[in-house]
Amino acid sequence: MLVLFCFFGILLCSCKDHVHAGKKIFRYNESTGIASLDPAFARNQSVMWAIHQLYNTLVEVDDSLQIRPSLATAWEFSNDKKTITFHLRTDIIFHNDPVFNNTIRKLTASDIVYSFKRIISPETASPGAWIFNNRVDTVQPFFAIDDSTFQLKLLQPFQPILGILSMQYCSIVAHEAVKQYGTDFRRHPVGTGPFQFVAWDEGQALILKKNDRYFEKDSTGKALPYLDGIKVNFFDSKATEFLEFTQKRLDFINDIDPSFKDEVLTKTGHLKKDWEQKLQLEKGPYLNIEFFGILSDSTNPLLANSPLRFKKVRQAINYAIDRKKMILYLRNSIGTAAENGFVPPGLPSFNKNLVPGYHYNINKAKMLLAEAGYANGKDMQPIKLLTIPIYSGIASFVANELNQVGIPVEVETIQKSLLFEQTSKSQALFFRGSWIADYPDAENYLSVFYSKNPAPPNYTRYKNFEFDVLYRRALSETNDSLRYILYQQMDRIIIEDAPIVPLWYDMTIHLWQPGISGFGSNSLNMLELRKLKKD
Repeated sequence: MLVLFCFFGILLCSCKDHVHAGKKIFRYNESTGIASLDPAFARNQSVMWAIHQLYNTLVEVDDSLQIRPSLATAWEFSNDKKTITFHLRTDIIFHNDPVFNNTIRKLTASDIVYSFKRIISPETASPGAWIFNNRVDTVQPFFAIDDSTFQLKLLQPFQPILGILSMQYCSIVAHEAVKQYGTDFRRHPVGTGPFQFVAWDEGQALILKKNDRYFEKDSTGKALPYLDGIKVNFFDSKATEFLEFTQKRLDFINDIDPSFKDEVLTKTGHLKKDWEQKLQLEKGPYLNIEFFGILSDSTNPLLANSPLRFKKVRQAINYAIDRKKMILYLRNSIGTAAENGFVPPGLPSFNKNLVPGYHYNINKAKMLLAEAGYANGKDMQPIKLLTIPIYSGIASFVANELNQVGIPVEVETIQKSLLFEQTSKSQALFFRGSWIADYPDAENYLSVFYSKNPAPPNYTRYKNFEFDVLYRRALSETNDSLRYILYQQMDRIIIEDAPIVPLWYDMTIHLWQPGISGFGSNSLNMLELRKLKKD
């Protein structure tokens, strides 16, 4: 721990100044903590953000969610689309670490092989093993042709594989470090990223410093990153986090806690006048959709006598909800009414004109109910809607909307873990759900409805033959434009069958201190600090 006091010690014990000894230090908070700094366990946002600063992947996504080079400079597919050959940079150096005995350790293709094999190894027990399961060759999926050429083999063509390779699970590690530190590798990361590990006092702070050997440069040839370091705090109270931010002891806040969103934002989602000169507000699409799911397995006893077994009732539910009013009054316009399918904005395949969704139409809802045999809700048994505490207000709003057209809904609030258990076991008929993209391709969303997928991801147990055929075609379609057409066809089928009630497409919302520039994010909401500048 003495290393703290060589350069960053003051960061761990003092928050008085935002620039320490002339150094540009970026400070943010993780209220949920960070469970691990091992990429094999990058399963949630707090871990992914830290991993992104410490490691690199073969490819990455830019602000527009397009795949771009990172450790790989170029790649090509074989004629059968089942083999991808990557050509690597030859100037990548791992962070300086005692495990390398004071020698410069260059990255080679064998490091890619090791890192990927480690993800799928039962010994690692990585929650990210699914990214390669049933997708890569079972004999020799990863192969180093030479030091700068890596090859990946698939079982069958799968075009979204490049998006998967951009995930933090696929960050490249050094085998020496994993072997040397063993289980402690989770708190002693050794990567090639723009920032290097210094210290981690769990529950207090994580300290990273600039990697002086980082390979990327800006358009003028200046070395990245611009910052000298990063400090991550672990205040578990969002109120404390906001107070620290207002007192300029944090540079950034991700999202606005409901307890103070009305203080900062107008109902239309803009800064109130009192805050306009005090902070910067950044908003953008976020690849997350919030919805209510409806169990669709006709063999399940829960559905046997439920009005939800009728498509027209499910459609009526969708028409009966004023999503725009819900977003305006309950979320201060943070998000967009989900009126264009299950696939959210921000993905290249999204097209609101080609995938019309449900708009508020109370007369249409009543007409559909009557056609289903439930005119004005006559003889309709109450429907139980399961939700979690944080969304109880949303559920109550929806229940009130549905009751107005004659659809009786009773809201039951349960803990998140219990809801997950019940939806995984098909014990929930009508339930709150959300889906955040793992990788930037609409296939990730549409897989939620592929009949051969279990729960997760197919919590509704949806099954449609035409949908399944289109889904399988899309997996092997290498022409992006044609694949997007297939995605849109599938999304229209989902909207027609209505196994879900889309509520809103989410939005990233960031608060930045004045004097910070160069921040940018994509709809995956990845914290990008390489080009961030701090006055």
